[in-house]
Amino acid sequence: MSNIWHPFTQHGLNEPIIEIERTKDEFLITKDGRQIIDGISSWWVNTLGHSNPHIMSAIEAQSKLTDQIIFAGFSHSPSLLMSEKLHKFLPPSLEYTFFSDSGSTAVEVGLKMAIGYFYNKYGQNRSKIVALEHSYHGDTFGGMSSGARGVFNCAYSSMLFDVEHLPFPYQNQEQQTIDSFKNILEKEHKKISAIILEPLVLGSGGMLLYEPYVIEELYKIAKDYGIFFILDEVMTGFGRTGTMFAFEQTSIVPDIICLSKGLTGGSLPLAVTCSTKELFDAYYSDDKAKMFFHSSSFTANPIAAAAALANLEIWESEDILSKVDRINAFYEKEMSHFKNARKIGGIFAFDIDGVSNNYMADIAPLLYKFYRENDVLLRPLGNTVYVMPPYCIKNSSLEKIFAILKDSLTLLN
Repeated sequence: MSNIWHPFTQHGLNEPIIEIERTKDEFLITKDGRQIIDGISSWWVNTLGHSNPHIMSAIEAQSKLTDQIIFAGFSHSPSLLMSEKLHKFLPPSLEYTFFSDSGSTAVEVGLKMAIGYFYNKYGQNRSKIVALEHSYHGDTFGGMSSGARGVFNCAYSSMLFDVEHLPFPYQNQEQQTIDSFKNILEKEHKKISAIILEPLVLGSGGMLLYEPYVIEELYKIAKDYGIFFILDEVMTGFGRTGTMFAFEQTSIVPDIICLSKGLTGGSLPLAVTCSTKELFDAYYSDDKAKMFFHSSSFTANPIAAAAALANLEIWESEDILSKVDRINAFYEKEMSHFKNARKIGGIFAFDIDGVSNNYMADIAPLLYKFYRENDVLLRPLGNTVYVMPPYCIKNSSLEKIFAILKDSLTLLN
């Protein structure tokens, strides 16, 4: 047995740990030549396909020039060029880029920006956040606090800060969510700095979809009360919902957007939190005590930034969203075979009826084992099964995934 402690793994169940030797396109390839279809983009990070040649070449070239460089008081070409390229895809108001290294830290940065704004500018302690129930914003303490309370974080519940969770806007229940936000702000807006949302789809919460107009209505209310609007696009960004960013399916622009996962095409860890000038200016001072106190040792790693730049160059030169549309069209033909099926962009999900609907549902490990034995990587979220492959996936691989999905339903009989 290895002495490695793997994430989201109950080692006491003695599930096999599969060693991967190399990757290519939608495949994870073992030493003995097994080709496992990566049906979830290795936890949603790999957008363009594993070992993309353009991104790999950029990593190789940059690794010959620099390794990590301190980013306090220094800069480097990959970060400058990557930030400039990224802002061609973002609205002009999201003017400033703060680098970090994962989705969780991108969220922490966004929350700290919003809370610190009111402290720096007005001396106010607006430490309360609003979020959606069933949401997931990472495993650091700010992310856990903002996300749903449950088995993920119950051991740390006494350490989590106060968050108001809105009811999820299920179909025909959207007004309840909107009214709840309005009621909370009417009573407590002087304690609240921001609302944070996963736009259009909640990932770990069960791939729950909701309508764009809900985001627009919540945004209007937030602006009426001077509350910052944060979008966690760590998963939804870079084409997952059918547009480059999910908020493009609305009429709003957030004050803060958190990006990671697909930022480097899934090749290396990197994250950014982009904000408006209003937020930046709250920290701009000749008083050192008002600086933004946040960093990590590997902030803006130049090799990761070069990978992100290469990824954005591909987005600029190729019609990536047409590949997402092709995947979505494939899903459309399969919808009738599954109960509670839903799709958006490159995401497909359905629920297993008649079993527990939480993350600890007994059906999940049975399904995971079945998929793994059939050389398909899918990790059910409790009773929710989802598919989120790299955009380069071939139709033959999609056909295999869905054939295995249909076969797996026999496990329920």
